[in-house]
Amino acid sequence: MVIKVFLASSSGSTAIKKKQQDVLGFLEALKIEYAQLDIASNEENRMWMRENVPGDKKPSGGIPLPPQIFNEDNYCGDYETFFDAKEDNSVYEFLGLNPPPGFKKMPYAEEEEQEGDVEEEYEQGEEDLMSEEGEEAED
Repeated sequence: MVIKVFLASSSGSTAIKKKQQDVLGFLEALKIEYAQLDIASNEENRMWMRENVPGDKKPSGGIPLPPQIFNEDNYCGDYETFFDAKEDNSVYEFLGLNPPPGFKKMPYAEEEEQEGDVEEEYEQGEEDLMSEEGEEAED
C-alpha cells in the first residue's frame, strides 16, 4: 500500500506550503512510505485528485486544495483531518495502516490525566509566584 500525497509544487500560498511540509515531514518522521503527486505540473494528477475527493469532503468552492491524502485509491483526508489524527495519536488509523510493532497508543483517559497534571502544576506555580510577589510587597 502506498500513501499518496497530492500537493502543489508551485503554490503561491505559504499556508498551503506549510501544510504540505507538515504532512510530508510527519510521514518521514514515522518512516511511512509515500508518493508525492504534483497537481501543479501534472493535469492528470490534478483531475484524479479532484474526481476522487468525496463530494461531502469538498469545500464550498468545490475544488479541494492540497494537501489531499489517499491510501492507494482510498481517500484518507485533507490537512485538517490529518492534523486532528496527529493530535489524537491516530495517524496510522487515519491512513488505513497497521501501526508498527511496539507502537503504543496512549489511551485517551490516560492522556487527559497527564494533561490535567500539567495544568495543576502550572496553576500551583502561578499560586506560588503570586504569594512570592505578595511577600515582596509586604517587605
